[in-house]
Amino acid sequence: MTSELPKISVAETLARKIVALKAGDLPATTARKCEDLLIDVVGLCVTARNQDYIASALTGWDDDGPCTVIGHARTLNASGAAFVNGTAAHGEDFDDTFEGGPVHAGAVIVPAVLAACERHQPDGRMAQLGIAVGTEVLCRLSLVVPKAVHKAGFHPTAIFGAMGAAAGVGTALGLNAAQIVDAFGIAGSMAGGIIEYLAEGAWTKRLHAGWAAQSGIRAALLARQGFVGPRTVFEGVHGLFHGFAHTTTGDYDALTGDFGSRWVTDTLAFKPYPCGTMAQPYIDCARSLAARGVKSEDIAEIVCEVAEGTVHRLWEPLADKQRPRNGYAAKFAVPYLLATGFVHGGVGLSAFTEAAIGDPLVLALAAKVKFVIDPDNPYPANYTGHIKATMNDGSVIEQRQPHLRGGAQEPLTRQDVTDKFLLNAAHGGWDKPQSDATLKLLAGLYQGRIDLRPLRN
Repeated sequence: MTSELPKISVAETLARKIVALKAGDLPATTARKCEDLLIDVVGLCVTARNQDYIASALTGWDDDGPCTVIGHARTLNASGAAFVNGTAAHGEDFDDTFEGGPVHAGAVIVPAVLAACERHQPDGRMAQLGIAVGTEVLCRLSLVVPKAVHKAGFHPTAIFGAMGAAAGVGTALGLNAAQIVDAFGIAGSMAGGIIEYLAEGAWTKRLHAGWAAQSGIRAALLARQGFVGPRTVFEGVHGLFHGFAHTTTGDYDALTGDFGSRWVTDTLAFKPYPCGTMAQPYIDCARSLAARGVKSEDIAEIVCEVAEGTVHRLWEPLADKQRPRNGYAAKFAVPYLLATGFVHGGVGLSAFTEAAIGDPLVLALAAKVKFVIDPDNPYPANYTGHIKATMNDGSVIEQRQPHLRGGAQEPLTRQDVTDKFLLNAAHGGWDKPQSDATLKLLAGLYQGRIDLRPLRN
């Protein structure tokens, strides 16, 4: 016997609110955040353009077309461009984070909407609205059952990203409410992404954003042509949350309740370091400790209070996190990251080379780092940092950070975002004139025609 289906599903409620939004009606703060996302994502695509995983992603996609792969001469179809650009934007783990999730929205939504608009709808105003809607959907989905998707072994950015990309592309292409419901339903069968990359630092996390981006495009285009998806894709007995969070019970009002009148997109955090988000306050604590004159050789032990929900990704197995197997694994190893920040005064893109992860001074300090679970840690609502250093003479020094720098409580400025873009572009091999020309192009992209041809090199 089947359970009774709702007269109006969660997807239908959400779709009605989405189609009520109009281009040009975004609040100023949300519009500005979409501008920041555009700058940040393009810079991240450039910084990764010469990496081996992007060479594999680009040559492994066999569908040429008219759409721009940022930083490359070759063009692909819309899905291919979204896949490679999304993979690049997420590849160095330097992309934005929604602290309530955690999820990474920009690397999914911006590549999906830009590729779809470059191919099908060149109106920059619709692209901006699509990016805002897609980001909002992705972030709000992560609030329905916090932490459950990660606990089930999946990457929330991958799972919710497909849904957010479907909403963003559907909005940008002007789909009606019924078509957006179908797009959600279709995208639910395209969502996926396990977190087994954590075992040995494999590359698959990198492609999760790109795969979700291209899935959203395909779902929206299928829906536009009448392909039918399940309208109970979210709350259904065999729906998205059943499959990826092992429950159908959740706070669906967090998704739909005030959608369109309050924008959680405004709180997106931009990272100061190219590594796992929850590690960043610990890096800041380590830098502060070093700035106080503490010497690593004088430290006997470091114990960090941490959130239970972060342990399986960033702290265990502890020996692997103290001595990561490769540069990518190091991005999710707090003991290594903390030690790098202490020894070198920060964590930059150069901290993940094979030479860097073998630095004996860093490894010696990382071996002293341990953790204890703090049951009162506010994660995922807030990301905090803590270090308790016991010195060789028995004295104890503590350092705390109450929030994520770059997040809602201490956001980066537009100048900070621009400076980060310039840093990333230089790392990817662009000179200053090319970077400046790109910033000028991006400044007017939402007010004009989506034309990304100048980014093809």
